[in-house]
Amino acid sequence: MTARVLVIEDNTDLAFGLRNNLEIEGHAVEVAADGPAGLARARAMRPDLIILDLMLPGLDGFRVLRRIREGGLGEGGADVPILILTARGEEADKVRGLRLGADDYVTKPFGLLELLARVEALLRRTAQRKASPAEDCVRFGDIEIRLAARAVCRRGREVSLSPKEFDLLVALWRRDGSAASRLELLRGVWGYAATTVTRTVDTHIGELRRKLEDDPARPRHILTVRKLGYRLQT
Repeated sequence: MTARVLVIEDNTDLAFGLRNNLEIEGHAVEVAADGPAGLARARAMRPDLIILDLMLPGLDGFRVLRRIREGGLGEGGADVPILILTARGEEADKVRGLRLGADDYVTKPFGLLELLARVEALLRRTAQRKASPAEDCVRFGDIEIRLAARAVCRRGREVSLSPKEFDLLVALWRRDGSAASRLELLRGVWGYAATTVTRTVDTHIGELRRKLEDDPARPRHILTVRKLGYRLQT
């Protein structure tokens, strides 16, 4: 799957390596070395995927991410998949990045093959989403999922979900109350292989609960299935 990829990374050697390997995979790649340049290139090229460092000169990655998700790329730009690639591995940084709308978070040092697999998974999910036919609205409790519009409302007010949070919520809804294991969700939503070890599902579930539940510590809809995964109770 050929795609336009923007790498926003101030480490010249790392950016070169990423560009080289992504081009070998068939992608068209551009590189920006700081935050302002990254935003400018993103507006100009309208990438299919952004790989974003956090510790950038001029404008850090968190602020770049926020501006993109707030519509900084114009119409449709807020949905571009964003993979954070950073040396900042603290849980608080990961949670902040996901809350601001990142679709995935990889810490340095990283395995190249796994990174390429995550890139392909994000691109594949985006392509599938664009190809999916329109569907009706789904309602449960005080929550409404507008599938065709990829929007979620709670008590009549739209809730801001990242693309992956939305995909995860829909994946749980499609199980019709049945439990989904973490591995099934990793495969279905992120396209990861069975060997991938990550807390991505749990982190995204926590964010969905925070945004959609009255009491995230005692959820009514997004329930944990002990030693397995999660299910959606409508």
